[in-house]
Amino acid sequence: MSDKIAFITGGNRGLGFQTALNLKGAAGVVIGARNLAQGNAAVEKLRQAGAEADVIEFDVTNPAHHRAAYDYFASRYGRLDILVNNAGIAAASFATPGPEHSAAQVPMEMLRRVFETNFFSTVALTTILLPLIRKSPAGRIVNLSSHLGSLTLHSDSKSGIYHAKSFAYDASKTALNAFTVHLAYDLRDTGIKVNSAHPGWVKTAMGGPAATMELSEGAKTTVALATLPHDGPSGGFFHLGKPLPW
Repeated sequence: MSDKIAFITGGNRGLGFQTALNLKGAAGVVIGARNLAQGNAAVEKLRQAGAEADVIEFDVTNPAHHRAAYDYFASRYGRLDILVNNAGIAAASFATPGPEHSAAQVPMEMLRRVFETNFFSTVALTTILLPLIRKSPAGRIVNLSSHLGSLTLHSDSKSGIYHAKSFAYDASKTALNAFTVHLAYDLRDTGIKVNSAHPGWVKTAMGGPAATMELSEGAKTTVALATLPHDGPSGGFFHLGKPLPW
């Protein structure tokens, strides 16, 4: 593959697939897919588009898959240059009223399930892969967040998302943003950069058909953070090159 190797979790469709496509020419991409048949189909499309791509079976909530991913990159490349923590879930449709959207009513099982995917498993995977990222001359970690994780915007009655609250999802992204800040601090004396990306309201299975952004535009922030130059930022929260408030 190319000089740089990227791993994108949940990379067989939506923003993950588009990110893999947009990284064409900048890095060889390995996508993680829970369904290997769907992953192989996605890789075929990527290769037809001229991308260097491969796939591994990967469920971010499965610790055995974390270790298998480490073994894959360690044995084949000896390092990992780019980690895009893209895999994530919502408790339910944002357009459908339900208890998952309310801090006062959210079922604990649902809250734990969303956090397991969007936060705990992402932290666990990153921790396992970090020794390989340290071996990269320019490691990059991108955490797919959302402006719905911004406490500043949610607490501002004049904000465009003030009434767009879905507690389980929003809180998981707030926690992910905290991980970005703390991990960037831990790695401040290295060449590794860690940032959170808000892709925008994108037309995906999660975003829905009413979303205002196409996939190609939605992947721009992630790709930019995955390919930052050596003097680029770390420990930030961005959308299309602009910083967002925590």
